[in-house]
Amino acid sequence: MLDETLRRPAPADSDGSAEPTHDGDTHAWAQRQAEHLRRRDWARLDPDNLADEIEEMGRELYNKLESALRIILLHLLKWDHQPGRRTRSWTVSIRTQRIVAARLLDRHGSLRGRFAAAVDDAYRLAAIEAAGETGLDDDVFPETCPYTTAEIMTREIPWPAGNGDA
Repeated sequence: MLDETLRRPAPADSDGSAEPTHDGDTHAWAQRQAEHLRRRDWARLDPDNLADEIEEMGRELYNKLESALRIILLHLLKWDHQPGRRTRSWTVSIRTQRIVAARLLDRHGSLRGRFAAAVDDAYRLAAIEAAGETGLDDDVFPETCPYTTAEIMTREIPWPAGNGDA
């Protein structure tokens, strides 16, 4: 099935034009807009949709940071509330997502100013997930994030003793 999909020619844009549209084939539209920008072909640019896409790119970067923080917080909560069930996969998740978050903050410095908001947004989801995954009641987990930035990003999380593969 995938082979068939990849062999099919790309569909014509929804309005039949040779110039791809934002609402038709967004990927082709973005590539063409980049070409127009590089050529400084201002008349062929789609400024409103370009502005929307640039704003969306910023939102996606924030969402990536929030996602990495959610995974870190989820596993810190499980780590702290179920010490007898610690696994290597929790350690891996915390360590790798810290790297993801740090890279995002390094590459996109303006996200540092939104770190606290991203933690707040991520924590609300992480607490729900932690309750669901641990079987503990919702009220076991604090209403607001109990961790400092340093704890989230640098607190030592050692490899659990024993097998801990679950």
